[in-house]
Amino acid sequence: MATVVMVFGASLFLGWASPGAEAAPQTPNIVLLLMDDMGWGDLGVNGEPSRETPNLDRMAAEGMLFPDFYTANPLCSPSRAALLTGRLPIRNGFYTTNGHARNAYTPQEVVGGIQDSEFLLPELLKKAGYVNKIVGKWHMGHRPQFHPLKHGFDEWFGSPNCHFGPYDNKARPNIPVYRNWEMVGRFYEDFPINLKTGEANLTQIYLKEAMDFIKQQAYKQPFFLYWAVDATHAPVYASKAFLGTSQRGRYGDAVREIDDSIGKILKLLQDLGIQENTFVFFTSDNGAALISAPSQGGSNAPFLCGKETTFEGGMREPAIAWWPGHISAGQVSHQLGNVMDLFTTSLSLAGLQPPGDREIDGIDLLPAITQGKLIDRPIFYYRGNEMMAIRVGLYKAHYWTWSNSWEEFSEGVDFCPGQNVSGVTTHNQEKHTELPLLFHLGRDPGEKYPISVSSPEYQAALHRISPIVEEHEKTMIPAAPQLNVCNPAVMNWAPPGCEKLGKCLSPPESTPKKCFWPH
Repeated sequence: MATVVMVFGASLFLGWASPGAEAAPQTPNIVLLLMDDMGWGDLGVNGEPSRETPNLDRMAAEGMLFPDFYTANPLCSPSRAALLTGRLPIRNGFYTTNGHARNAYTPQEVVGGIQDSEFLLPELLKKAGYVNKIVGKWHMGHRPQFHPLKHGFDEWFGSPNCHFGPYDNKARPNIPVYRNWEMVGRFYEDFPINLKTGEANLTQIYLKEAMDFIKQQAYKQPFFLYWAVDATHAPVYASKAFLGTSQRGRYGDAVREIDDSIGKILKLLQDLGIQENTFVFFTSDNGAALISAPSQGGSNAPFLCGKETTFEGGMREPAIAWWPGHISAGQVSHQLGNVMDLFTTSLSLAGLQPPGDREIDGIDLLPAITQGKLIDRPIFYYRGNEMMAIRVGLYKAHYWTWSNSWEEFSEGVDFCPGQNVSGVTTHNQEKHTELPLLFHLGRDPGEKYPISVSSPEYQAALHRISPIVEEHEKTMIPAAPQLNVCNPAVMNWAPPGCEKLGKCLSPPESTPKKCFWPH
């Protein structure tokens, strides 16, 4: 896809000021609510039977629902890097070449992370005077050079890695929690997560961080809040008030608490009178982790498989845009969207243009959001270093299929539980580049019935799809892979601030080696 270069006039947003205040005109605030492993089928508005997301359902009723919204990768770290750079992970370096079509992320021992050569959304928003805060999981590298405050954020409360653990602080350290430049404790030590009961107060802490930031910035310069909570990532957790309240078990408790928190964030924007000057977008980093279901994972219904795969369940995400006064209530857009579009759309809101010296994969969604237009664009499904599939219109063509290996599957690792589709959910990497597996997602959202290669429909669809794939491959210049090298010496042994807390640990000898990515 050619580089996206567009300018959205900031003058459209001029003249908005706080009630009764003498304030300079400002561009809209931006709030991106990124969930962790939350599935398309987890929202009541998308058909979840227990209807336990009243605030998100109301957000959709007051704004715009995107049923055809995707992530850029079926795993956490690459999808987050794609969101903040507007670029496919293979372009920004968040992939591996240690194995073909292997998912890779940023565990403690990974050496790489986001590179200085990449322009992140908060870095660019600073040019328009934005103050930027990240709350929650960063997951784009934990070594000092990858710190979010070195890449455009002004404030951070959260963690560089997922809340796995507890660890023994000998073979493996517990994950740190940061406030800005320094750690303020570690998960399981200073920030408890009870694995037996699922109780943890982290979502409430993250909610307070978000609300305090909004209150502080409400009538000052425009702000960008990136709220990246992780309660729905296994091991799932919820605070005491929400435990045992869901019909869906502990995972449902986590969803209910997040839904309640988002309701409070939206109400705060309204109470402060800044809702018409604040663009809010809700989505998830990848599909629900069915390997953790049912008690620790969500729902991707009605789609096939889940996290780690490039089937619809792994990459189609719940998505809602909310912007009172600019989005008419109760809208549904069938625009094909992607988390990378949030990069370009946010820049457009700020009156900025994307960098013109590199390929940008995200498009500006504002014409779809504010004018109801549909923009013709493809969706590319990548797994590691391989383009596995493409969606054009309602057609999806698989050039490679793979769920996970027979070795893993035989040990109980199943990314598609109860959903075996012969010849589709394969346990060997199957190549279909000569005759792609083709599905019509309108008639067959579950990808169960491949269209016959001898049919006129197949030929017509491939006639449209093939040139798009060829053009995409011509423009594809992969970045140096950042997720190839692991080293136990780079783990979170002695993060900045550990001295003040007496929580510094001694690292082992440096032993870099190739990371092993099983799927």
